[in-house]
Formats: sequence, structure tokens, C-alpha cells
Amino acid sequence: MENQKERTTIVLFSGELDKAIAAFIIANGAAAYDHEVTIFFTFWGLNTLRKDEAVNVKKGFLEKAFGWMMPRGPGKLGLSKMNFAGMGPQMIKHVMKKHNALSLPQLIELAQEQGVKLVACTMTMDLLGLQEEELIDDIEYAGVAAYLGDASQAKVNLFI
Repeated sequence: MENQKERTTIVLFSGELDKAIAAFIIANGAAAYDHEVTIFFTFWGLNTLRKDEAVNVKKGFLEKAFGWMMPRGPGKLGLSKMNFAGMGPQMIKHVMKKHNALSLPQLIELAQEQGVKLVACTMTMDLLGLQEEELIDDIEYAGVAAYLGDASQAKVNLFI
């Protein structure tokens, strides 16, 4: 019998910095243990995959409004607790740097280097008016059926 890799899936629903960091720490840890890892980004979690800079794409008024209201990229995410009008994320980033912990952008890059599959939910992209050009490179696009296919084969399934 052939040895199959263990599988881990994570749904990143939250668009909060601390939860995104946790998701990527778990994903990178699982990948380091030779798991096949999928992170499925849906709703506010998609903001983690947004490019930092504005991308000129054609959108209707409502889609533009969502784009203005949502944080653009991992550097703009707030905290789930103690956000303090944006001071909380700066404090967390400072503490992480002081302790030589990887930043969220570095954790994302490490995950990509380790082959973690980053999947943007296409239905949510449609609902929020996000287009592929607005998200980082080297990710996949799929619906919930693709996630369920991965999750059904995984021993670890997390919802963050």
C-alpha cells in the first residue's frame, strides 16, 4: 500500500490580522510536517489575498464601494480584539518583529514556497466584486465543491 500524505484544510473566513496569522502558522507547520495543505479564503478572509496597491479594473458602484471599505492586503488587516483604531495591529507587528516572528506577508510567502494551496472562493469574489487581477499571484480560484473535495480527504479541517 502506497503511503499517502496527511492532508490539512483551513477555511479562512475572518479578515482579521491575528486570525490570518494563526491560519498561516498552522498551515506552515502542517506543510513542514509534510501535509498537503489547502487554505480556502472566503468572505472577509479574501482581504488577506488582496494586493496592497489599487488595481484599475472595471467595476460597478456597489463593487467599488466594497473595495473602498475592505482592507487592501495583509498589511491593512485589523485585530479581532484590541484594535484601538489601528494601533493594535501596529503593536502586534512591533512585538512580532521584536521576537523575530515572521510577519503575515512573510508567512504567506513561506506558505507558497512550501506548496500550500491558496484558494480564493469564486462565489465570494463575485459577491464582493473582487477580480483575479486584484489578488496576489500564484493562487487558485475555485468554489466550495473544490474545498469540500479537499476537506473530505483531510484528517484536519479548521474554520478560522
